[in-house]
Amino acid sequence: MTKTKTQSEQRPGRAGSTDILGTNSEIGRKLRQYYDGLVSEDVPDRFAQLLQELDQAESAAKPE
Repeated sequence: MTKTKTQSEQRPGRAGSTDILGTNSEIGRKLRQYYDGLVSEDVPDRFAQLLQELDQAESAAKPE
């Protein structure tokens, strides 16, 4: 007598599983971790200075 696998045994990450996205969930977690690391980094001084100069130039160009 042979045992047949149910659909949830044949396809991990599908119905019957708490993690319906399977491997995609792990990819999403890694991307979120990478993004959070980038967002938490400080802005370089030169870049902040350029942004400030841009704001000043835009303010000066606006007619009041």
